[in-house]
Amino acid sequence: MKSVLEVCAALPEATYQPGEVLIREGCSEGRIFVLLEGTVLVMKGDVRVTRVRTPGALFGEMSILLEMPATATVVAETEIRVHKVDDGGAFLASTPEVALHTARLLAQRLHDTTTYLADVKAQFENKTDHFGMVDRIIGSLLNQQPAKTTAKTPEKSDPRL
Repeated sequence: MKSVLEVCAALPEATYQPGEVLIREGCSEGRIFVLLEGTVLVMKGDVRVTRVRTPGALFGEMSILLEMPATATVVAETEIRVHKVDDGGAFLASTPEVALHTARLLAQRLHDTTTYLADVKAQFENKTDHFGMVDRIIGSLLNQQPAKTTAKTPEKSDPRL
């Protein structure tokens, strides 16, 4: 099977300078970006979630798959080169290699997040003071079943509130 970079090789490229925004939290543009080189920051509000510099990393896929506005802002930290796909939904639907790559990236993110939450939960599970609430809240998050979503689901509220 071809790598995501091989599959995307013929796609248009774009260059962004440090500080330029590729995706803005709350917007719905339907684009997917495939990182070729450089470093981007993923921000949730004013909080840096992660820094990404791996060629082949995708951005914009969650908004497309969830049919909702972008859940984070993606900004160039260094000069970056990306493949830019304006109709990300059609692109995912027409390229099984990229769809599988996307599924693997999302599965890795879910694994990392669940591992982190379980670690934090373990740190606070025996607390009897106000920090004991952390254990209960994280336990609830780890066991929460998502509500069934539809293509017409109204914009979801910010989970940080």
